[in-house]
Amino acid sequence: MVGIGNAPDAAVDEDALDVVGIGNAMVDVLLRADDAVVDGLGIVKGAMTLVDTQRATELAAMVELLGGADEMTPGGSVANTMLGIAALGGRAGYMGRVCADGLGDLFVADMAAHGVFQSTARAPRDDPTGRCTVVITPDSERTMSTYLGASAGFAPADVDWDMVGRARTVLLEGYLWDPTAARAALREVAEHCAAPGNDCQVALSLSDSFCVERHRREFIDLVDRCTDVLFANAAELKALYDTDDLDEALGEVQGRVDIASVTLSAAGAVLVTPDEIVNVPVEPVDEVIDRTGAGDLYAAGVLYGLANGYDLELCGRLGSAAAAEVISHVGTRPLVPLHELAADVM
Repeated sequence: MVGIGNAPDAAVDEDALDVVGIGNAMVDVLLRADDAVVDGLGIVKGAMTLVDTQRATELAAMVELLGGADEMTPGGSVANTMLGIAALGGRAGYMGRVCADGLGDLFVADMAAHGVFQSTARAPRDDPTGRCTVVITPDSERTMSTYLGASAGFAPADVDWDMVGRARTVLLEGYLWDPTAARAALREVAEHCAAPGNDCQVALSLSDSFCVERHRREFIDLVDRCTDVLFANAAELKALYDTDDLDEALGEVQGRVDIASVTLSAAGAVLVTPDEIVNVPVEPVDEVIDRTGAGDLYAAGVLYGLANGYDLELCGRLGSAAAAEVISHVGTRPLVPLHELAADVM
């Protein structure tokens, strides 16, 4: 293992958390529809588009006209990863911001029910809980329209430093780099963890290629100065290093972080360290139903494996198994116990 986690026989600190995630606290509204719906909305298929309150209201009306959501669950990228870590048997914590409304209550109750420790700030009722409308087309691609709502107000004052102090790794969500106050909070946490004498590792999820393009210089600085583990898909990594050549992007990131975990869709994934590149094959599934949350659950498997001191190949296989489970059905919640899948992999 490279630079993160604990040896399997290390003494257990029962107050410690394997990973604490900081991200956009959202409610995912999942809708299965054909490409015509995506085209009619005028959004980029397969991308995440930020929307304002008016657009969020229009999307809610559209969902109702199409017969309502197929599923509505608390989520957000890093929240999904924390739920996955907890489902695998790890100790996960979460920080975010929701409204003191019904959706906010749903989010907090659901995370607690799944065993995730929380420090979730509450906004007033005129600052509604965020939601992400996810249109799932027949090719299993997901197109997301995200209304940040209360989650965008996460600020340095919302950081629970006690929880940071208990974390072996803190996972930061790239999407939170858009709001100014949230960006300041993430930067403060990253620089604290990276300071000499602090044992907490920093993991960063690049989240979305358009997000990377908006913040390329700052992300590169964050990667170079503070990040131990980087999560990206091929498009995001190429956007980070402003290239169309994946091999060039992999060469750029190698040596800048302890581990870069890069997903390659149907081609699997690679785990890149300063000394090697480990190829991770996909876990076969009978049918891909919904790719929503695949990258989030892959990250959960990798982080769970790293926290337990497993070698990189096994970390990747755990991620692949978790991702395969979630893409086999609609929604981001595993339908079978992930710790049982992990036992089969190991």
